[in-house]
Amino acid sequence: MSLEKEFLAELVDAITNDRLTLPTLPEVALKIREAVNDPDVSSGTLAGVIGQDAALAARIIKVANSPLMRGAVVVDNLQLAITRMGINFVRNLATGLAMEQMFQATHDAVDKRLRASWEHSIEVASISHVLASNFTNLKPDQATLAGLVHEIGILPILTLAEENPDILEHEVVLDKIIFKLQGKVGRAILKAWDFPEELRHVPAACTDFTRDESPNADYADVVTVAKLQSYPEDNNPYANLDTSTVPAFRKLGLSHEVDVHHVEELAEEVEEAKQALS
Repeated sequence: MSLEKEFLAELVDAITNDRLTLPTLPEVALKIREAVNDPDVSSGTLAGVIGQDAALAARIIKVANSPLMRGAVVVDNLQLAITRMGINFVRNLATGLAMEQMFQATHDAVDKRLRASWEHSIEVASISHVLASNFTNLKPDQATLAGLVHEIGILPILTLAEENPDILEHEVVLDKIIFKLQGKVGRAILKAWDFPEELRHVPAACTDFTRDESPNADYADVVTVAKLQSYPEDNNPYANLDTSTVPAFRKLGLSHEVDVHHVEELAEEVEEAKQALS
């Protein structure tokens, strides 16, 4: 049995028999979700929860003061930041940002892949935010979170790869396996994390370029377009795809020939989003 088939068989067996170790949502994200689920939660209470993680609190304040939020007055504390952005926006933002700590590993090759995946996810999330804001009635913060989690399935695959050093030496083989299975694994993770259905299907659906289930754009459609526009022209794995056949563009009311990076106003918004999330 080839190395690819052997690792793939092990991975599929682990998925099928629920033996694949799925990552758990960071504790601070769980506490934030629990707090927000209380209909009477106040910005002060939520600030107390987020404030337990000083690094996350600082990043929330940074976003609140970013051009993304268009605030006229500088926010210098967490409670004011939450008031400016809204509790649901902060929940989605904090959940997404808290996941960054998961995209790290002790093995150099795996760590490099995870960090590259996180940087790519920030790019996709930034474009998703702008697309949702300008071309849909969807919530930009939810679209941002969809972009941040669209490659979450890579985590347990690379965890398993760490236990199989031979596969790490064959990057092309590992790439094929990740491409084939990360969507399915990603959906399993978001289901385990009790994410809403509109986000659970994003990891698998965003690379189904023929998907056309509804006339209205959903978060997977937004991430699909964002993903196709997230790569540099000289390193685009989908360079041979005829984007005129991708229904997601039509559902966003966006020409497949329009790239957000080539429209000055949209490009500025994407850069603002990236600066806020980085």
